[in-house]
Amino acid sequence: MDHARYDKRRYPIVGVREGYAEWSRTYEQTVHDEMDLRLLERLRTVDWASARAVLDLACGTGRIGVWLRQRCPDAAIDGVDLTPEMLAHADKTGVYRTVRVADVAATGLPTAAYAVCTQALADEHLAELAPLYREASRVIRPGGVFVLIGYHPYFLMAGVPTHFDRAPGESITIRSYVHLPSEHVAAAHAAGFTLAEMDEGLVDDAWLQKKPKWREYAGLPVSFSMVWRRGQ
Repeated sequence: MDHARYDKRRYPIVGVREGYAEWSRTYEQTVHDEMDLRLLERLRTVDWASARAVLDLACGTGRIGVWLRQRCPDAAIDGVDLTPEMLAHADKTGVYRTVRVADVAATGLPTAAYAVCTQALADEHLAELAPLYREASRVIRPGGVFVLIGYHPYFLMAGVPTHFDRAPGESITIRSYVHLPSEHVAAAHAAGFTLAEMDEGLVDDAWLQKKPKWREYAGLPVSFSMVWRRGQ
């Protein structure tokens, strides 16, 4: 469902490509590790070090790719993103074998080519989850894993959309959709995945040190991780 029914801030809404093209200039300075990297660090069911081919879906500026390079030292890492401006930053990191502009639901990449596929902080921008899970299942080899880090639907429902400052005092929302955990389960199961691990990140003291204005959201889940294993 569209996030607008829960949106309490009422910032102007822009599309994904337009929004991230603008946000690319300041994205690295505004997204905190507590949102995504901390959850990746807590995962226990992924054998990162043995991966030889990794796909970073919605790779953005490459922050996840940099983390993957440290954990998957021998892997070839490919990046896909919808926004050329974000990909330009990702390419400069030097961690990717290739980067390409493509939809995460239609990458054009070879079938069963990757042992690990990641996607971070992008599923909330998809109107439907099924195409994402089908494409991930197609490009992941049997027994491989799909690691998804998401902006928590409950945080969207609390009225805080994905947003950034276009200019001081001029906040912009990127169009988002609320996908309940049950929707992820249904879409993943239909694509041949089984859930290996799930975790949720709460607004805690580490968050409040960086965003004191979030005190009213203390204790609420702000992001989540899921590890899906593809069937043989």
